[in-house]
Amino acid sequence: MRLFYTERFQRAYVNLDDDQIALVKKALRLLTSEPRHPSLRVRKMQGTTDIWEARASRSLRLTFELRGDTILLRNVGAHDETLKHP
Repeated sequence: MRLFYTERFQRAYVNLDDDQIALVKKALRLLTSEPRHPSLRVRKMQGTTDIWEARASRSLRLTFELRGDTILLRNVGAHDETLKHP
């Protein structure tokens, strides 16, 4: 799978600290190689038709869309804030 990033994702990503960036990188490696890996807890977001969420850590989430063999990363950050603005 190929990864593409929205501007929102890029802005949020650069504001993460080094530990969070390491967790997100690990989650992205898993997402591209094993999208259904249990640690990611991938699920479709309620109230949306095509937005998914994955867990990078207990408090860190990323949202994305699946488009064929492409993953469009939409947002990343703290659980509540990221899921409020996927």
